[in-house]
Amino acid sequence: MEKQKQQDLMEKIVSLCKRRGFVFPGSEIYGGFAGTYDYGHYGVLLRKNVIETWQQVMRDHDNIAFIESSIFTAPRVWEASGHTTGFSDPLVSCKKCRTNHRADHLLEAVGVKADEKMSEAQINKLFDENRDKLKCSVCEKKDFGSVRAKKLLATSTLGMFAEDDQEVYLRAETAQGIYINYKNILDAGPFSIPFGIAQVGKVFRNEISPRQFLFRKREFEQMEMQYFVHPRDAKDFYEKWKEERMTYYSKLGIKKEKLRWKRHDNLVFYAKDAWDIQYEFPFGWDELEGVHYRGDYDLNQHQKYSGVDMSAYDEETKTHFIPHVVETSVGVDRTILMLLANAYDEDEMGGEKRVVLRFAPNVAPIKAAVFPLLRNKPQLVEKAREIFRALKKMFGNIIFDDNGNIGKRYRRQDEIGTPFCITIDFDSLEKGDVTVRDRDSGKQERVKIEDLVKKINF
Repeated sequence: MEKQKQQDLMEKIVSLCKRRGFVFPGSEIYGGFAGTYDYGHYGVLLRKNVIETWQQVMRDHDNIAFIESSIFTAPRVWEASGHTTGFSDPLVSCKKCRTNHRADHLLEAVGVKADEKMSEAQINKLFDENRDKLKCSVCEKKDFGSVRAKKLLATSTLGMFAEDDQEVYLRAETAQGIYINYKNILDAGPFSIPFGIAQVGKVFRNEISPRQFLFRKREFEQMEMQYFVHPRDAKDFYEKWKEERMTYYSKLGIKKEKLRWKRHDNLVFYAKDAWDIQYEFPFGWDELEGVHYRGDYDLNQHQKYSGVDMSAYDEETKTHFIPHVVETSVGVDRTILMLLANAYDEDEMGGEKRVVLRFAPNVAPIKAAVFPLLRNKPQLVEKAREIFRALKKMFGNIIFDDNGNIGKRYRRQDEIGTPFCITIDFDSLEKGDVTVRDRDSGKQERVKIEDLVKKINF
């Protein structure tokens, strides 16, 4: 029963996103393109607020630099990082319908603990031991081939003008762009160890089975920060960043009981320790953000492959050292899915059922909606437009809505998560006040026009 309820919630979120202009299926008029989605007008505003909130938290530190690195990099970058040899997912194909599946996901679906970091031999052994339990989610047959490692790097033909040209990769993470620019930032100043480099950007994965709406896509966006520290201080900074990153989600209005820590059982080759912040999505607990202690692996690798000295100088000991790295990495798209799931609610107001997105005001795509009580009364429309223009100049994402009766307008704004609706009526013309309606409680109060900014400024 609970599983069905959660599945229904996911379907309702997907439906609402399309109906209200948050997210559309990619290439929909051509039948869709798996693992891709297009953000609509309200989705763009929600995404903007998510990114700006994260960036502001990073800017609150006085020793974090921001960069924007190229999506295309020299192929040697991905050789040095280990992605060309160690970045893959376990692929298995159904022999009957030819559908590709993640082997670890099939195992997890029947309660068998699996890990994408297992070797090809390890996961084949586990898969063979459980073949009688595993069936294709499309044709429901139990006829699979062998599990094989499928590279996740997305390739491009950019610059390939001869047969001996190297493959070019679309970046698989924004972290490598930070590492190859770390020395540039350090040399250019004014930053010194310890300091961080933050970046928001698109990344690409050759996903075997993109699924769960925005959770697992082939093109997505990351918000990453790599913090460079002296080895002796690394563990202390690691614990501090773990604490700070969990606290961050209160700024987004996320319910505490929906978040938890999970430690990695099998560490990837570059990590010394790794924890994930998980959120209870409609499909279950899964990774939202990774907070990892990466040691000095990345800088050492890039020093080895590029021949460029990646060391920093310790004034106290008069020695050079390779900094260790503490990483925080969170997906924009997963954050948006989390916000939608966290905010979605159904209740009854005024004797009618409604759907409402209870976004925290700082991330809501629209801060306030301005209504004239009647659209066919020029004096009301003119006054409403005047107030709308003033608020829009101040806040930006204010909307004007005169379509339909007031009740329908309220319901429409509830569904996109607008915290306040401001109605201009005939009393507004005489007394200089308006009706402000609260999204969550439905409570209405009269507010002087000159006090509106203070009322909705959050």
